Amino acid sequence: MKVTDKKVKIMPTNPGNTKPKLKQKKTARLAKSMKSTQMASVDEGKKKATTSKKKSLNKAAASVSEAVIKNTKKDIKTKIEKPIRKSNKSHKNNLAGLKDLDPEFYDFLKKNDKELLEFNLLESDDEDDDNEHAGGAVQVENEDEEDDGKYHVPSDNLAVASDESDFDDDANDDETGDTGSQKITLNLLRQWETQLSKPNVSIDIVRKVIDAFNSALASISADGFDGDGPQRGNRAGHKVVGAATFNGVIQLCVLHLQPAILNVLGVKPNSTLPLHKYKKWVKIRGCLRYYLTDLIRLVEQVSSANILNVLLKHLHQMAGMVAPFNALGKTILKRLIVLWSTGDETVRVLAFLCILKITRKQQVTMLNHVLKAMYLAYVRNSKFVSPNTLPGINFMRRSLVEMFALDLNVSYQHAFLYIRQLAIHLRNAVILKKKDSFQAIYNWQYINSLCLWADLLGATSNKAQLQPLVYPLVTITTGVIRLIPTAQYFPLRFHCLQALITLATETNIYIPVLPLIIEVLKSNTFNKKHTAVSMRPVQFTCILRLNKAQLSENGFRDEVIDQVCTLLLQYLAHESASLAFSDLVVPTVVAIKAYLKECRNPNYSRKLKQLLDKIQENGRFIEQERSKSNVTIDLKDAKAVQAWEQQVRNKRTPLDIYYASWQKMHETKKRRQAAQTDDINDDCGVPKLKRPAMNKSAPLRNERGEVELFPSDSEGEITADETEQTKPQQQKKKTEKPEKKKKESKNVLSAVEPEDDLDDSGAAVDIVKDLDMNEW
Repeated sequence: MKVTDKKVKIMPTNPGNTKPKLKQKKTARLAKSMKSTQMASVDEGKKKATTSKKKSLNKAAASVSEAVIKNTKKDIKTKIEKPIRKSNKSHKNNLAGLKDLDPEFYDFLKKNDKELLEFNLLESDDEDDDNEHAGGAVQVENEDEEDDGKYHVPSDNLAVASDESDFDDDANDDETGDTGSQKITLNLLRQWETQLSKPNVSIDIVRKVIDAFNSALASISADGFDGDGPQRGNRAGHKVVGAATFNGVIQLCVLHLQPAILNVLGVKPNSTLPLHKYKKWVKIRGCLRYYLTDLIRLVEQVSSANILNVLLKHLHQMAGMVAPFNALGKTILKRLIVLWSTGDETVRVLAFLCILKITRKQQVTMLNHVLKAMYLAYVRNSKFVSPNTLPGINFMRRSLVEMFALDLNVSYQHAFLYIRQLAIHLRNAVILKKKDSFQAIYNWQYINSLCLWADLLGATSNKAQLQPLVYPLVTITTGVIRLIPTAQYFPLRFHCLQALITLATETNIYIPVLPLIIEVLKSNTFNKKHTAVSMRPVQFTCILRLNKAQLSENGFRDEVIDQVCTLLLQYLAHESASLAFSDLVVPTVVAIKAYLKECRNPNYSRKLKQLLDKIQENGRFIEQERSKSNVTIDLKDAKAVQAWEQQVRNKRTPLDIYYASWQKMHETKKRRQAAQTDDINDDCGVPKLKRPAMNKSAPLRNERGEVELFPSDSEGEITADETEQTKPQQQKKKTEKPEKKKKESKNVLSAVEPEDDLDDSGAAVDIVKDLDMNEW
């Protein structure tokens, strides 16, 4: 009900009477009660209105939230399904293109796994749109049931690795697994061998053999050998199981693969055409690249010296095929340089021959890289010199000289740079005069570098490219000698003087060496009386610096006198035919006579007197030859002076004859010392190395009589019964007469003939022998 709020005015009719007043009060009370009821009704109406409004707002908010949730669900679903649809389309396209790219693999998938070709991550876009417009809520269980058919499920007939032996039945060996990899057997290897030996070899056989080689390497490695791509070993079409088949695959590749590749290319025996210019090179290039990468990785993992020799000989045969691959050639050369600098004797030689042959094939692109890497390896591995490491360092120096001599224009840049570095170190030592700067000069790496460059400049003296470096090298060497001219560094002085003498003899350039040798006899430390006695002389071969205890021994003085006499004799024997010999030796003769007056040791005086007599005799001989010449020699005419000296040299001077006889005795002494390396090691304080005895027995063969390159450990075990059976046989062999042994040795000696480096036609023969079955 609606109540109107109106004021009621009651006008008095009779103001004088009291009755109208009472009526007036009653009406006021009625008006108040009407107002209160009116206000209460208004409050109840307001409360009802507010509650209705709240209910309507809650209904509107609920409807809005339901609409927002539906929209967000749709957006999320579209965002998730769009990339999946794209990947679905791309996957379908890839499967469709696989039929054209690799039809063999596509047929294989059809036969073995059809579900993979029908593989779909989601349904097509049209089906999804139909499902979206159809409406209706779909339960989660139904979605899971639909997804079960969409994802790929592998088949239950998968191959499982077995521990079967190598010698199974032929029927089981010829079977191929579900993966399509063919198991290699010894019969299959024999078939490949006969096919490779044919003159008309197919490229497919070569590819199969290379694939088998990769599979063999993958069988012994954890991750599989990968060529340029990842996990190449997992994609191999063959399977190698057991040591016998592994040995057969390696043997087949090493002995028969290289001639088979030449037959495929059609290379003639005396052809000089590079291999990459043949027509069929494109067909064999890829598989050959994979084979060379696998071969160099096998060389990296092998530690046996005998197996390394066989593999390096095979790599030497394949050196002509490395030339077209620049990146691969660098990796192969890098590994070969490591073997050249750290391997055994035969391994070093074979590695160097491989480096030389590969570098000559691609000299323009590889020579700079090879020279730098070999020089750094030489310096790195010549840090410590001992009787055991000295032959290897000498071999590295001589072989590196041969490498630098390949191209003197390229070698000049390297020689100039490294000789300049030596000069910078010497300048810092002279200016700073600190212990660290002195140690940078007085070490084996610096001295071996000086010897290397002296040998190189001496070996190339007939060519003018490197001759401008002779003067700076001589200046650096004399500066090293005069840096600390004390008796403590006499061994280092003698090593530097030896390098200067060899440089002077090879280049025919006068180098003032005699004053540096005579200075040793004037040393106060050398002329003092010794306070200790040593039974053996101190060897300066592997020493640069002497300690105080060695300086006080008599062995130190014995070795110094021997070195002085040796260096003087070497240098003066070279200058014995010089026109100015009698004038050249005057300071030396005076210094030796002065020392002999003060010398109290009869052994020292005897050696120096003998040398002094030969020097004076040679001086008188030169003066006689100069007086005999009827024509006066003009000293400005260098050709006339050289002709006269060559004439005198042909007559053999007295000092030259004496030096030749002395050199023979010195060589025998050196060989005797080399045989006593253990005693020399004791003198130098070098620990002894216990070398295992070399097993020179016949190569191991399996039950079928085939040679095994990588025999297993179990095959080499010998039981106790076998050892007992071999003992009586050995005793019977010992009781045989020695005459049979003598006859056998005579037959062997008659069968062995010296091999020359020239064949019957006079052409050069490769130093590396062909591979033979006996080497396995």
